[in-house]
Amino acid sequence: MTTKKRRRKVNKTKKKQKKSMMSNSSRPKKVGGRYKFKDYPEFKPNLSPREMFKLGSFGGTYWRPIKSKVVKKDLKNLHKKYPKSWWKGIPENHLTLPFDKYDKTINKYGVKVGTTLGFWESKGWIKEQHPYGWVHWYCDFFMGKRGPDDERQVKRWQGVSGERGRFMRFLVTQILKKKSKWNDENISPKIRQTLQHWAYKLTKGDFNYEVKRRNS
Repeated sequence: MTTKKRRRKVNKTKKKQKKSMMSNSSRPKKVGGRYKFKDYPEFKPNLSPREMFKLGSFGGTYWRPIKSKVVKKDLKNLHKKYPKSWWKGIPENHLTLPFDKYDKTINKYGVKVGTTLGFWESKGWIKEQHPYGWVHWYCDFFMGKRGPDDERQVKRWQGVSGERGRFMRFLVTQILKKKSKWNDENISPKIRQTLQHWAYKLTKGDFNYEVKRRNS
């Protein structure tokens, strides 16, 4: 076998491996108000990508054109590769505003949260498969695609919004301190908005479960 043929064979193998890693399978089912993924049962968000953006997220800037330092390319319109139904009824400027035009009034809780893409890139948290970040990964994952970064991204979600997630637990703590109701949106709107950016919204069931856990 010539060197040229060997290279072709290696490239074909790599393409097959990549295709199998990102195959369309394991789409979620909504059970009991949460999205369940058969291959990652510990991952239980309760907002779909559409629901996140329909509620109002990222000040309308998430899918803006960017200069990615990770893939060293200018990127834009990546949201258009997903189903059109995801964006139905959502104005384009609720998706693609420049970051310096961040509009907190678009956000569900009317507050500005988060840091710049440059900051996340500098920390090494952005991987080349998803140069826009966690939500970019979540959109692909929700569509049934799988890749080498899945375990890390699921663990990140757990640390923020899972049963022992620090932001979810902090929100419950603030509600208890103020002796208010679980759905009082005046309590910790920035935490609520952040959780929404991680595909999660506090529910009465989750609140009661956390309170019971603390009292047991």
